[in-house]
Amino acid sequence: MTEPLKLGIAGLGTVGAGLVRLLEAHGARLAAALSRPIRIVAVSARSRGKGRGCDIHEFRWFDDPVALATDPDIDVFVELMGGDEGVPKEAVEAALKAGKHVVTANKALLAKHGVALAALAESNGVALNFEAAVAGGIPVIKSLRESLLPNSIERIYGILNGTCNYILTTMEEEGRSFADVLKEAQEKGYAEADPTFDIGGFDTAHKLSLLTSLAFGTEVAFDQIHVEGIEKITQADIESADDLGYRIKLLGVAMRTASGIEARVHPTMVPKHSAIAEVSGVTNCVAIDGDFTGSMLLVGAGAGAHPTAAAVASDIIDIARGLVIAPFIVSTRDLKPHQRARLGEHQGAYYVRLTVVDAPGTMAVIAKRMGDENVSLESVVQRRERHVLPGSGKAGVPGRPAQVTLITHDTTENAMRAALEAIEKDGKATEPPQMIRIEKL
Repeated sequence: MTEPLKLGIAGLGTVGAGLVRLLEAHGARLAAALSRPIRIVAVSARSRGKGRGCDIHEFRWFDDPVALATDPDIDVFVELMGGDEGVPKEAVEAALKAGKHVVTANKALLAKHGVALAALAESNGVALNFEAAVAGGIPVIKSLRESLLPNSIERIYGILNGTCNYILTTMEEEGRSFADVLKEAQEKGYAEADPTFDIGGFDTAHKLSLLTSLAFGTEVAFDQIHVEGIEKITQADIESADDLGYRIKLLGVAMRTASGIEARVHPTMVPKHSAIAEVSGVTNCVAIDGDFTGSMLLVGAGAGAHPTAAAVASDIIDIARGLVIAPFIVSTRDLKPHQRARLGEHQGAYYVRLTVVDAPGTMAVIAKRMGDENVSLESVVQRRERHVLPGSGKAGVPGRPAQVTLITHDTTENAMRAALEAIEKDGKATEPPQMIRIEKL
């Protein structure tokens, strides 16, 4: 058996402690499979005495993660601190410059500095692995780097944030409001005290930026992704989607187009009969369309101590086997600039919910404004309030606000936005229109 692969771990939170427990449980089996043991020799974290459910006393302790990153006794620096600037960035840079392999779960760091860090890894002949940065325990990075390499990827999309998927699933299954379910998600630990990063779509966008680079050979370009969150999704939208045969999911989508790479994060209506519609709760999934393999869907746990620790361990195993691949498949000098597609020219069908004054002529105005922009309507439904007692006089009363649901045939986003802007200017809408894309899967 050859010399052990020695690890230094910075960050002993949920994932870091999970990795320690994984290597305790499976270290002997991994050593036999690899003909080389994997050993943790040093660690660093904010608090030395915090209870973590694992024994760290045999490891050397570093107060400074940057000092750990350059320690001559480690072969691999495992960065599990999180954050896109400051100590995490300095530590990863120091490790790469010192000729240490790096394994990280830090999607924010890679979304912002991924190309520069990859170039640093390449110049020093070491690995920069980040399987755990996207979709937790789903091996999507490894699939793109290895198994799917013979393919030309045309589209990659998926549910990349468990918090949002939990909220949307619970709203549908239990008929509760967004605010109510978000509060429950925070109480269960699925959402942070400040949930903006998740529900605003930014977490998904960080992950999508990495998948886009891997799939299409472009530079990481988080700032070129169109991002919308789920904050404006109401129970009325959930119910309308259900009536129309759809479910609402927050998707990250990247695809090749004639004008460049179209990368977007937004709530999406997906057909109930599609496989992605069945992905519920905190589960993640990634769909990949390859020219030779066709379409595939990878589904699994997107977060949590065990799945994410297993993803980190898989990267370490590759290093133990001597497998060092360019972080973004091709050399950074061969990555193409990210050319952003003209999103306004995106072709597709749309769902629109309008809250309008229930008065004669309102529907005619809506139809005219849509027609002015060459938007063809597939269906128009005026929805009455649900759960209203017969004879209460609250539903369908002229002059009261009414909800109108529109489904369009394929059109452009520019046309939709122009039509909705005109409807608002006409004074017929009592609230800002809600527009959700319908994705063809």
